[in-house]
Amino acid sequence: MEDLSLHLLDIIENSVEAGARPIEARITEDRAEDVLVLEVADDGKGMDDGTLQRATDPFFTTRSTRRVGLGLSMLAEAARATGGQMAIESASGSGTRVRASFRPSHIDMKPVGDIPGTLTILLCGHPEIDLRYDHTVDGETFTFDTGDLDEDLASPADCMRIGESIRRGLADLRGKGSGGRL
Repeated sequence: MEDLSLHLLDIIENSVEAGARPIEARITEDRAEDVLVLEVADDGKGMDDGTLQRATDPFFTTRSTRRVGLGLSMLAEAARATGGQMAIESASGSGTRVRASFRPSHIDMKPVGDIPGTLTILLCGHPEIDLRYDHTVDGETFTFDTGDLDEDLASPADCMRIGESIRRGLADLRGKGSGGRL
């Protein structure tokens, strides 16, 4: 995957497939500590111990539509390539939390990517989910929460309006000193 927004898309799609409705996603950047953390938590069906142990194996998947499960293994490798790491917490019936940390100054760090576009695709494709997204840069946070919406995502125009709102919010965050990294 070319950027972190595509990893975010993949993990949230996994959450939706696992039956999650409230999904929390966040990216936290701390330039002074040279760390970026991507985290997704859900209330889906979770994984049993055997599945959890194999979740980052690229040749393992629980899906019947394909024979490989590259998403989590690629995220883990992207994190390791920058000196970071990935952890998964999950239990059957208790949801899942995926947390990957990166060292942004590393030459192998992937760009964050098009977060507004990714969130717009997710919301339009899955209007039934409750999604909260927080993006924090050096202590300043932008939050998007579907629970705060006054409108349904009933049409492409509604989706585009929400996407533009997210884009403006992240641009405002960038203007508060993120150095243009978003």
